[in-house]
Amino acid sequence: MAQVLDIVALRSLIAVADHGGFHRAARALLVSQSTVSLHVRRLEKVLGSPAVEPDGRRTRFTAEGRLLLAQARQIVDVHDAALRRLAAEDAPVVVVGSTEHCADQILPALAAAVRCVQPGARVRYRVDRSSRLREALDQGAVDLAVFLTDGGPGQGVGTAALSLGWYAAPGWRRPPGGAPLPLVAVEEPCTIRHRALRVLAEQGIAAEVVCDAAYLAGVLDATRAGLGVALLGTGGTCPEGLVELPALPPVPPARLATRSAAGTDPRLTAAAVRAVRELLDPAGATRRAAA
Repeated sequence: MAQVLDIVALRSLIAVADHGGFHRAARALLVSQSTVSLHVRRLEKVLGSPAVEPDGRRTRFTAEGRLLLAQARQIVDVHDAALRRLAAEDAPVVVVGSTEHCADQILPALAAAVRCVQPGARVRYRVDRSSRLREALDQGAVDLAVFLTDGGPGQGVGTAALSLGWYAAPGWRRPPGGAPLPLVAVEEPCTIRHRALRVLAEQGIAAEVVCDAAYLAGVLDATRAGLGVALLGTGGTCPEGLVELPALPPVPPARLATRSAAGTDPRLTAAAVRAVRELLDPAGATRRAAA
């Protein structure tokens, strides 16, 4: 096709329409008025008829000019969207992971921390069990993650304490006659499962796991179904469809750690630790900042 609609000329035509004339369009585009006029004349040559006519001290679009203007807006919108997509493809990608517990609170904090350190980065998310997140970090599939930890060596930077509570379906009643407390838990290995069984045993409360779930979603579903009680880390919010059971013995908070994969910008780890601490332990974060 011999004729071409130049994208720069189309921008000038749109500016004439949006700003009410050649002079104002030139000022908005930071070019001379003669340049804007040249652009419009070039489009009119392709169109084969005038696009803009004088109307006193203003300008008026012809019928053909209005049609060209509508097409110009579409062309420029598509052109600019393509540039944005191409630029996004070149942006670095940072994959952040979170334990399933409190992921709805932790992931936004991690994303904000990443964008603070690397403003142009695209953020992708992974919610998983802590053991799988640690494996993903070792494999380089995740750049940064917050997970539950038992405090073992090489498990990252201690970040915050995650409060734990007992939950059950509304109306759930403890089995009578000294029957074991039915427990719903994530399958082994699971830090919170171990803690629940240990605390109950220390308090002389017999318990048995009546439902194993591969992930937290399964624990929530089974608990809502009334199969038993679950020990959950909720960050102070009660899960939908459940009620807290304060009569059961209190459980010490679980520890969260933050770790980055090899080669990740160390500033990301520091920013993530700070963000999660401010989220889950704002008083402690303030004390550490003042120290």
